[in-house]
Amino acid sequence: MLRHLTALAACLFCASAMAQVSPVGLWKTIDDKDGTVKSEIRIVETNGVISGKVERILDPEAKPGEKCIECTDERKDQPILGMEILRGLRKTDGKDVWEGGNVLDPKNGKIYRATVTPIEGGHKLQLRGYIAFFYRTQTWIRVQ
Repeated sequence: MLRHLTALAACLFCASAMAQVSPVGLWKTIDDKDGTVKSEIRIVETNGVISGKVERILDPEAKPGEKCIECTDERKDQPILGMEILRGLRKTDGKDVWEGGNVLDPKNGKIYRATVTPIEGGHKLQLRGYIAFFYRTQTWIRVQ
């Protein structure tokens, strides 16, 4: 009987841990066009809203001190390193999906409506950016 109760408790603990998958952490971005590693993004949560900043640039073609020349908001001509590229996403009710915010592609200055969904038990993150009827999807890999 004790073994059954212990097993049940372990199952309940595992189920609750799996149900609370979060995008908070450090992520390695993978380019959706050529599959190369581009950067590391630190996602944080503040008052139920997630945002993400470029913590490290890994793209071998990136120039040191590169700036967002094509940006059209307050990020124009600002360094990409340290830039907030993910803003204003909130968790949807009953799902492990965060939406309602946006993501910036600092290479072309485009801002996309965004959704992020942890997948594969939180080891990967699917980021989808939308402009009108067009979208791009990237899969990021958790670093920590």
